Amino acid sequence: MSSLGLGGIGGIGLHVIVAIFFAVHAVRTHQNMYWLLLLFLFPGLGSVVYFFAVYLPSLRQTRGARAAGRAIRQIVDPNRAVREARDAFDRAPTVDHRMRLGAALLDAGQPAEALTHYQTAANGPFASDPALLEGLARAQVATGQPAPAQATLETLFSHHPHAREQATPSLLYAQALAATGAPGTRAAFEQALTSASDAAPRCLFADWLAAQPDAADRERAKALYADIVHDARHWPRHAREHNREWLQRAQAALGQ
Repeated sequence: MSSLGLGGIGGIGLHVIVAIFFAVHAVRTHQNMYWLLLLFLFPGLGSVVYFFAVYLPSLRQTRGARAAGRAIRQIVDPNRAVREARDAFDRAPTVDHRMRLGAALLDAGQPAEALTHYQTAANGPFASDPALLEGLARAQVATGQPAPAQATLETLFSHHPHAREQATPSLLYAQALAATGAPGTRAAFEQALTSASDAAPRCLFADWLAAQPDAADRERAKALYADIVHDARHWPRHAREHNREWLQRAQAALGQ
């Protein structure tokens, strides 16, 4: 009898813990408040419904999951995204379809053509659109145009200040400043580190630090490279694939 009672208490406790976990997720991601009511009134059933309706789809939208998905699609059908985006643009040459094609071209390693699409879109009424400006800056950096990229990103930050704290724009800005030797490069990389979700900012900052004359900077560069190598031991497979370039660069810099 006592063992049955303990089992019941343990089961109820687990349901409550899971429900609390999902409730915290709901609050942090600004879900409708009726989810909290469902989770606390029906912790078991509510948790199951929340997992499939909200939590699992949100996992698929993380940057790591999107990167892993792109990597898989590139292996299975490397031209599919560009082909589908080009077909959509040919049928309806809207700004949205032009930006989709530009993003697909960038992911496929064709930044020059992507740049022409983003430049064309930037001359229209959506010139201050954050996705457009970020894509344009990506294409400018990828085609070796850091000064225009810096200007594009400063336009982005002026219209959308929160973008300065986002991973991709903050890293692009640091790269642009580093390439032109502009003041503020160090601060830009520090900002990129606070927004980072992968190893790229650490590796690129370490590359920049390693080229500085101060011995303390070179020591910090070694520490950043070492952090990447250390963290790689715990990365899941998709993270290792996504960060392969940065891990190899860190290992090479450390002479491993």
